[in-house]
Amino acid sequence: MLNSELITDAKNRNAQTGFLRTGFSVKLSGAEGGHENGKLKTGTTTVGLVCRDGIVLATDNKATMGHLIASKTTKKILEVSPKMAVTIAGDVGDAQAVVRLLRAELRLYALSEKTLTVKAAATLLGNILRDAYKSWMPEMIQLILGGADDRGVLLYSITADGAVMIEDDYTFSGSGSVIAIGVLEDAYKKDMPVDDGVKLAVRAIKAARERDVYTGGKDINVVTITQKDGVKWVPQDKINAFIKESDKK
Repeated sequence: MLNSELITDAKNRNAQTGFLRTGFSVKLSGAEGGHENGKLKTGTTTVGLVCRDGIVLATDNKATMGHLIASKTTKKILEVSPKMAVTIAGDVGDAQAVVRLLRAELRLYALSEKTLTVKAAATLLGNILRDAYKSWMPEMIQLILGGADDRGVLLYSITADGAVMIEDDYTFSGSGSVIAIGVLEDAYKKDMPVDDGVKLAVRAIKAARERDVYTGGKDINVVTITQKDGVKWVPQDKINAFIKESDKK
């Protein structure tokens, strides 16, 4: 089921059960007219790539309320453990609340199980979102989870209804993803080095920023995740150098 269909389904079920939730109509990609009752959203573009020696996550950093740009510096990559991070698209409040819960649960899990796996984190995220969805009050978000553990590096796409899908190559979310996917499909190569993955991810977000009105902000944020170094933020000056290099081509 597509994200837009999930939202329509949730609206219908909300009406059928008689529940009323102010500002419930929230799009994961872009926004409708008005200020959505003041709800802050990330009409956005996020991408995740599987590389030979790690995972690359990249996002823009614009947040909107309807047609108002609420922030140009929103962080849409959030660390959930030393070797895992998620990208967020959708309602900012929902996303931040889910990530806070995930961080706490992962700490407790690590204390009891000792070994924390990316698969376990993805399953937990899926269960959290599925429980909310089936309770008629879904968290209107889409997440990309990337991480490294003893088994290697893994990338997951997780939707608002709790679907958890492992990705072998790359994935994407947000209003600008239809633009970013063209760049990824054209240039992605299996087993590409992380450095090349970073350049490609920057190109994909840059393309979306130029054509999607809900994608933008001051910068492009990128992290790499490897077994050796865990979550590592790519310096902004390095990202800007990649952008300038891309502009010359």
